[in-house]
Amino acid sequence: MQYYHADIINVKALENYKLYLQFEDGCAGEVDISKIVPFEGVFKPLKDKAFFNRVFVNPEIGTICWENGADLAPSCLHDNIKI
Repeated sequence: MQYYHADIINVKALENYKLYLQFEDGCAGEVDISKIVPFEGVFKPLKDKAFFNRVFVNPEIGTICWENGADLAPSCLHDNIKI
């Protein structure tokens, strides 16, 4: 079984744990990270909005990351995007 995968090419932090994402397939929109990530374990530092806002795209793996190594599968983010 294959699943669809498009890399993330751009991210912008918005208010209230939302991100604006652009994918290589042209899909773009907002994702509310607080609705899909429990702020526990590796994601606990993301509760700090200043830390959350330092999100970046790691082009080697095609998804968003944070300085502590937290990342999210691009397919999950693609499925949760609000255009």
